[in-house]
Amino acid sequence: MSDPVTRFLGDTPGRTIVKLAVVSLIVGIIMSAMNFTPMEVWYAARDFAYWLYDLGYEAFGRVGIYFLYGAMVVVPVFIVMRLLKFGR
Repeated sequence: MSDPVTRFLGDTPGRTIVKLAVVSLIVGIIMSAMNFTPMEVWYAARDFAYWLYDLGYEAFGRVGIYFLYGAMVVVPVFIVMRLLKFGR
């Protein structure tokens, strides 16, 4: 794993492409089953941005709270995953 590309990808480029293809297929099937398209994701993000803009400065407080709630879950999970990986 001394090659910079392999180090960046975490695996060989070929295996990484296969993994991404499989995950893309699975996500595509799930999205199709839920009748959900990538454009709907874009529209939801756009509408969220408009909603934040319409809220004005109060939105910064709410976004900060959302950030803290998410960080309370994500950061400990990240630390545990890194500790488990470090032990190998």
